Amino acid sequence: MSSLLQLRLQKLWFSASHPRCWRALRRGVAPALEHRQVLQAIECDRLLDVGANRGQFSLMLRLLQPHVPIHAYEPQPGEAAVYRSVFHGAADVQLHETALGDQPGTAELHLSGRRDSSSLLPIGELQATLFAGTAEVGTLGVPVATLDSLESHWRESSRAMLKLDVQGFELSVLRGARAALKRCAYVYAECSDVPLYTGQALYPEVADFLASAGFKPVRRHNEQWAEGRLVQADYLFGRP
Repeated sequence: MSSLLQLRLQKLWFSASHPRCWRALRRGVAPALEHRQVLQAIECDRLLDVGANRGQFSLMLRLLQPHVPIHAYEPQPGEAAVYRSVFHGAADVQLHETALGDQPGTAELHLSGRRDSSSLLPIGELQATLFAGTAEVGTLGVPVATLDSLESHWRESSRAMLKLDVQGFELSVLRGARAALKRCAYVYAECSDVPLYTGQALYPEVADFLASAGFKPVRRHNEQWAEGRLVQADYLFGRP
């Protein structure tokens, strides 16, 4: 049995076993079990879920820390609609249908055959080769904001977690979040170690930027390897 199929079965079993997941499961959404270990080990007072997709990460945090308020950001209308239905009635979970970057305005979102691989950067050939079904299938104009311009989302926090799953656009989001980072205790970012999207910053550049903001790498999770080399992973950064 492949590790991906095994993870999917684990998510299905977990969701079926937890009544708080049933609403999401009916909408085809399961909590992101692959991030459970990280979320069990930290204490935050707010989640800033950038690249929220259909709410998988938000749902996992909600199960473990149900009183933590969430601001989520997802520019794809279909994915955003599912997110809203999953968290319908949760007053302290707010979804904002926008992308984040270092400059406000509008941008072209490159849509992947797998929507969670869509990016504000062109999808590279290596991405489409290594991850089946992720080639570009179209584009969509989307609004872009900076996190710093959304001060009401984070100003009352002192130990926020900034989660980034933005397919190569991590550094741009961080450059637009210099003030918000001062309210964060953790940054949890999916970063690439080889170029998968055209023009993306790789892990060392993201780590250097976060070091300048006072964050140090804590642990690497969910490594993905190909041909003997590390392709990408989820990196947890924290303040000393």
